[in-house]
Formats: sequence, structure tokens, C-alpha cells
Amino acid sequence: MSVATVDSPGETTTLPVIDFVAPIPGFPEDRRFVLVRLDDAGVLYSLKSVDSDGLRFLVVPPTQFFPDYEAEIDDETLATLGVSDPGDLVVLLVVTAGEAGAEDATANLMAPIVLDQRTRRAVQLILSHTGLPVRQKLMVA
Repeated sequence: MSVATVDSPGETTTLPVIDFVAPIPGFPEDRRFVLVRLDDAGVLYSLKSVDSDGLRFLVVPPTQFFPDYEAEIDDETLATLGVSDPGDLVVLLVVTAGEAGAEDATANLMAPIVLDQRTRRAVQLILSHTGLPVRQKLMVA
């Protein structure tokens, strides 16, 4: 497992690198990221590129905001990630911060990040034909 060093105010942390099996759409050069927890509750994370300085995505686990959300992960995706136990999977939603602050933030329910915690391999899964929104307002459940 590879690791990367992340600097934040007052500390330096070494974190395991997450390898994307396919690039995130729109970012073909970036396949290696680290997941940095931004709050003590473990609700907000930064998915920070190891390959491009300054590229990061805000992500959240769906349960806090969308308790009934379930991403249908197909067999092809499971095989691509090399998943041996579906219980090792973590689903994260990409968040877009609103212009007016947190009250305008939205989550992309159509294209979750699926991460195998054991192998540290991930993919952004596009759930086409599901009717799920790309921009769903975040609301604490």
C-alpha cells in the first residue's frame, strides 16, 4: 500500500493512497487520492489528489444526509475493484459547496465514489437511468 504525506495547519499526516481504477470524469491525469477527515464527527472529508496540487473534492458518507440512499453497485464494478467482500465497500457522495455557504450545498447522488477499504481501490460510479439527481440539497437526517 502506498502512502502520501498531507500537510495541514499545525501538523503533517501520512495517509494511505486511494487508487482510482478509472479517472474521475473530467480529471484524466488524477488517479491517486488521499481521504482527509475535516471534522471530528467524521461527516465531512476531503478527497485530495496526490497527483495535482490543489485538486480536492468534498465528500460525505450518505447516511448522515440521505439515510435511505443505496447505490446499486453492479457486478462489473465489483470485479473491476477486485472486491472480495462487499462489506468492505464505502460509498461517498461528492459535495458542491453553495455560493451562500453550507445551506446551499448539494450532493451528487447519481455518481457516488465507491471505495474498497481493504484494497484502497475506488471508482466514481455513474448510476445512469436511475433518475437520481446530480445536485440534491444536503439536509441533515
